Amino acid sequence: MARIERVAVFCGSSPGADPAYREAALRLARALADRRIGLVYGGANVGLMGEIARAALARDVPVTGVIPDFLVAYEVAMTGLADLRIVGSMHERKAAVAELADGFIAMPGGLGTLEEFFEALTWAQLRLHAKPCGLLDVNDYYSRLGDFLDHGVAERFIKPSHRAAILISRDADDLLDQFARFEAPATDKWIDRGRGRI
Repeated sequence: MARIERVAVFCGSSPGADPAYREAALRLARALADRRIGLVYGGANVGLMGEIARAALARDVPVTGVIPDFLVAYEVAMTGLADLRIVGSMHERKAAVAELADGFIAMPGGLGTLEEFFEALTWAQLRLHAKPCGLLDVNDYYSRLGDFLDHGVAERFIKPSHRAAILISRDADDLLDQFARFEAPATDKWIDRGRGRI
């Protein structure tokens, strides 16, 4: 079973087109507060990132922001955070977030959200960590991504056990319950080892 003290949340620097995305950020902050789980996030004050950080702070959730210095220069850093860590690059940010968090959640977001989440998944696949990774599927935002991942399994590029390890829920409480029960798959990355296929 996973011991979850802090969760990294990857999400958009935009609020998105639907108010449901903001509402989901507020519900996730409440769910973290109810479980006394800290928030680790990208340190910005804009979009869904700003919404979940402000909602978490309002509920006395410990919040750690990790932001590269060039984004601080754009004046998008969340001021007033007791724990805002300014790093030198995006690579340093991802390494710091990975070290700080006991699990990773992707809310709706764009290319950066996807890139950060899939890096966390890849590190899990390579057994660099055994932390849960989950999608908060607000308004079926990730349903087509799930279909694509199923296609990757069918085409033998993704192991079924690795696909199954991607936790998914439309509900923040349910997703955090899945995190608490999570056990990493005991399989390696390779499919058809020795036959030139992964």
